[in-house]
Amino acid sequence: MRDLAEKWSVAPDWQNAAIEVPGLKIGSVAGLHQRLVSGDLAAWAEASGFDGTAVGAFGLAEGIRYSVSLARDRLLAVSTTPIGMATGWFTQGFAVTEISAGLQVFEVEGPALDAFIARGTTLDPRQPSPSAALAFAGISAIVYRHEDRLRIHVDRGLAAYLWTWMEQAAGHIAAGK
Repeated sequence: MRDLAEKWSVAPDWQNAAIEVPGLKIGSVAGLHQRLVSGDLAAWAEASGFDGTAVGAFGLAEGIRYSVSLARDRLLAVSTTPIGMATGWFTQGFAVTEISAGLQVFEVEGPALDAFIARGTTLDPRQPSPSAALAFAGISAIVYRHEDRLRIHVDRGLAAYLWTWMEQAAGHIAAGK
């Protein structure tokens, strides 16, 4: 029987994976707590203690706890510390789903960041949009700025593909192509 596993890229050791070229540094972010929230987002913000403001595409998130807008009634809550709220349906009109293991997170930084973004999407990074969910590098991703870096969340099953794409994009940027 044919071994179909040979067709797929081997996922790097995310703890140590890094891409560094002149003007660009890319790495994986580990240890983030991520929750998908759907429904009445104002009620969720009140019950969870998170700030009710969620950033969209290329918006600036700051701190150790923040929210990223995905749709009118959906967001991703991100924290470096445990969120401390149960998952499931809440009578206030919202649902919370643990999604930390389902999303791989990458950070990109450096003076060539705009060139990197231009290769990944046709959206203007100077024009934040209401939703951080967008097509990036040909796949669905959640893209925003955190501090002075770009953060990209993707389904874990697509992380090896995105990593390969980022290696190639960084190589082209470094070569001036």
